[in-house]
Amino acid sequence: MPPPETAFTGNDRPVVTILSRLLRRLVSTLLVLFGVSLLIFLIARVIPGDPARIALGPRASEEQVEAMRETLHLNEPIIVQYAFFLGDLLRADLGISLYSNRPVMTDIAEYLPATLELVFLAGFLMVSLGLPLGALSARYRDRWPDDLIRLLTLLSVSAPSFVWAVGMVLAFSFAIPLFPIAGRISETIDIQVVTGFLLVDTIVAGRPDAFVSALHHVILPAFALSLSGIGQAARLTRTNMIATYEQPHVEMARAYGFSERDISRRYAFKPSLIPSLTVIGLDFAALLGNAFLVEVIFAWPGISRYGVGVILQKDLNAIVGTVLIISATFLIANIVVDLLVSVINPRIRLSEHGK
Repeated sequence: MPPPETAFTGNDRPVVTILSRLLRRLVSTLLVLFGVSLLIFLIARVIPGDPARIALGPRASEEQVEAMRETLHLNEPIIVQYAFFLGDLLRADLGISLYSNRPVMTDIAEYLPATLELVFLAGFLMVSLGLPLGALSARYRDRWPDDLIRLLTLLSVSAPSFVWAVGMVLAFSFAIPLFPIAGRISETIDIQVVTGFLLVDTIVAGRPDAFVSALHHVILPAFALSLSGIGQAARLTRTNMIATYEQPHVEMARAYGFSERDISRRYAFKPSLIPSLTVIGLDFAALLGNAFLVEVIFAWPGISRYGVGVILQKDLNAIVGTVLIISATFLIANIVVDLLVSVINPRIRLSEHGK
């Protein structure tokens, strides 16, 4: 008789349960975004200075400022101002950016794909490198592969992303010129931007040379951005797998003669994924904020770099748009991780189904 897999009882309808869970999370996400919009609105109103004067500059006349106040509904009660703000937000109208003198939504549509492309690749590296390294380290616990991986992961989490970015530029763009130092694609390549994701647009355009160039430009900043997350994911996976190796069902699998490779893959790795994926999801969402210095170092035209620029300019409309986009991305990442966890661990679905 083979070692039993984890048994469940009850009427488990995974698709229905996951969809129900998704619906609840979407409702809670909308409520959180509503709260974030209210908080941002209040903060924008308590910042010292007249928003109309800030928008027009110090040389504007009092008549121009008063007209701007009427346009921005600043003479209305605060609750009426928020109602106008919320109405504009629902129409995806965030006003004009003082930083670029363009609609804020136009700026976001231009800069957000660049950062998301960078963050998606960094997240992919965190999963594809961090989890296997942690599993390998746990499998060879207290042996030289484990010692080497622990040393490398300790180094990766001991310095912030921008430090690794500077080091990689010096090492692989100056000392050994393997990667470009700035930009998203070679200046000699002209590609039609459709989605804003150059790796996608180059494939759609049927330009393998452009795809290689875009990948060549994004690898170094993505790796610098992901290093800390790779180390954290590897260390967490190692810790969880070592704890799982000590569980009775693993001992039973060994008694039945299963190989260490099968035990690691089937009985230790999967249960250890849940906390690792949770942390990776949080790290992925935090990458949007952490990407600023990496984007500056690599001259990457992303939303994080844009966000800091509008903060320095006290551009309230653009600040609101940037914060809302980053908040929405953080919440979406949490929803995706929550769904992945419920797929990996059916007990979560069953516990909610029984409520």
